Amino acid sequence: MLSRSSFTSLVVGVFAVYVAHTCWVMYGIVYTRPCPAAADGAAGGCVWPYLARRPKLQLSVYTTTRSSIGSESKIDLVLNVEDFDIESKFERTVNVSVPKKTRNNGTLYAFVFLHHAGILPWHDGKQVHIVSPLTTYMIPKPEEINLLTGESATQQIEAEKQPNALDEPVSHWRSRLTLNVMVEDFVFDGSSLPADVHRYMKMVQLGKTVHYLPILFIDQLSNRVKDLMVINRSTTELPLTVSYDKISLGKLRFWIHMQDAVYSLQQFGFSEKDADEVKGIFVDTNLYFLALTFFVAAFHLLFDFLAFKNDISFWKKKRSMIGMSTKAVLWRCFSTVVIFLFLLDEQTSLLVLIPAGIGAVIELWKVKKALKMTIRWQGLRPKFQFGAYNDSEKKTEEYDAQAMKYLSYLLYPLCIGGAAYSLLNVKYKSWYSWLINSFVNGVYAFGFLFMLPQLFVNYKMKSVAHLPWKAFTYKAFNTFIDDIFAFIITMPTSHRLACFRDDVVFLVYLYQRW
Repeated sequence: MLSRSSFTSLVVGVFAVYVAHTCWVMYGIVYTRPCPAAADGAAGGCVWPYLARRPKLQLSVYTTTRSSIGSESKIDLVLNVEDFDIESKFERTVNVSVPKKTRNNGTLYAFVFLHHAGILPWHDGKQVHIVSPLTTYMIPKPEEINLLTGESATQQIEAEKQPNALDEPVSHWRSRLTLNVMVEDFVFDGSSLPADVHRYMKMVQLGKTVHYLPILFIDQLSNRVKDLMVINRSTTELPLTVSYDKISLGKLRFWIHMQDAVYSLQQFGFSEKDADEVKGIFVDTNLYFLALTFFVAAFHLLFDFLAFKNDISFWKKKRSMIGMSTKAVLWRCFSTVVIFLFLLDEQTSLLVLIPAGIGAVIELWKVKKALKMTIRWQGLRPKFQFGAYNDSEKKTEEYDAQAMKYLSYLLYPLCIGGAAYSLLNVKYKSWYSWLINSFVNGVYAFGFLFMLPQLFVNYKMKSVAHLPWKAFTYKAFNTFIDDIFAFIITMPTSHRLACFRDDVVFLVYLYQRW
């Protein structure tokens, strides 16, 4: 059986192998081996870029309710860029006519053609095109109201327009269409074409050489939930922002893999909102910051695991509560469960929700240990039994109760006042939402005060030897990592501020240890 130290070493070793393997895979994505024969000017086995001939191109964007087209008569032209320059970026906003079928919870597609200038796309044998839906289906966010007065500025209007909006997914408009063309004059090896790019390539034979036509790509990662608009039955036109920028081969391959990863998450049950949080990490940061984010996230995962492991190990061996604040343990459990329910009510990203849920389960188990609770079942009815404290533990409880007495004079009026203020002035989805928000605001705003009983017990006993310092150390590393994540991952502002509050608490613990 493995010892604890060897198990930790094994975990760290597996983590190092995982990081090294990921770096190697990333290198394989961004680096593509060119055709060896191209250096000698030979054409055999190479696939050459058609863009190297510098053709005169035109960009055309059409819309239709069909996922495939066969004739010009069934589509509408919404954007036409003559003398299209693949090196020049642009952004244009156009008004798109919304067909009746789309207004009745249907779908609308965009067909983007890159073809020779002056020739209609379906008459050009060397055109390339790509299709993207301009609509998606989502359940609209529930309307927030004042719970006392029932006031809501848009509730009645939205209810009339979408009678089943809160029950069924409705069609939403994607207001952005981001286009890219791979502009590098890269010569591929025909015998080892990258599978990710190959599905976007169209080959033509010109004389004795094989050429690939311009690689046209639609950046789906730029389609964010915040840009979606509900399509009402009375809407006849909607704005569409079409933006274009060139893209390198390395970034194109990386982006294809990221889009495939997001799609896989949705296939595994991630909601559109969860996938959107992942998109935000990729879209809202540059590649260098993205690489830093990956390493930070990897170390966060490692420290999370080691902190959980050491915390569980410490409490598993814990037989006495001498020097440990029972009130602090109970409060930590309550606050962790409330935070988890709040994040669940706010439909926060699973990247934040899952660790919070695991932490809540561990805190519940720690309360059972702290109260020396045993559960015995009498049929289907549980019976709870609590163990007795010795004299030293009773002394700790006296210090604990003394600290809580002083805190209650400040804490309870503040929490009750905050809950009453929010009830009068803030709109919520339901009474449950108000209750959870009131609890969580108290936890975030004044939760650090409940760490003071443990600090008070430490001060009175002149010792910190009874604390789980290994777990504290790993949690401290994660606290500073959370400060970075607070600006990267979308989360409620109160949860973001709480990350910085934890820094102060840990610094006080360090001062006491010193």
